[in-house]
Amino acid sequence: MIETQTGPDLAYIASVTRVRAAAGVVVRDTAGRVLVVHPTYKDVWELPGGTLEVDESPAAAARRELTEELGLAVPIGELLCVDWVPPSAPWDGGLMFLFDGGVLSAERIAAIRLCVDELDRFEFVEPTRLGEVLIPRLARRATAALAAVDHGGVYLEDGSGVANA
Repeated sequence: MIETQTGPDLAYIASVTRVRAAAGVVVRDTAGRVLVVHPTYKDVWELPGGTLEVDESPAAAARRELTEELGLAVPIGELLCVDWVPPSAPWDGGLMFLFDGGVLSAERIAAIRLCVDELDRFEFVEPTRLGEVLIPRLARRATAALAAVDHGGVYLEDGSGVANA
């Protein structure tokens, strides 16, 4: 950051790029299927998660969204991926974080309680079917996150890996 003799350069700070941010969670059942949710306000399936609130960290947002949307209080695990989503009107560019939500037992799944203002249903789908259920970019992100469960996190751009130059 640029400093002046009187403090931070506010004009510079105002010019710094700002991005939207969201955090989601990859939750699986004991058969390895992935939890997807259907929002009431759009006609596509999503992974559990949502936009960060003011001054909220991505991990805190992921935890909050699981609790709000599904009534689940599960530990948020490792960061599986960060995906840079380029701007597309009316949206600014964004950083999307996916965390490991672990594996739910049948008892934990039975305890899921949907927030009816936000979600109307959920399903567990086979990883090979993610491309049929999710929009392409989110399916790529979820697939990369699943691969990262055992091999460490990954950085993506628009849902795809970035080759080293």
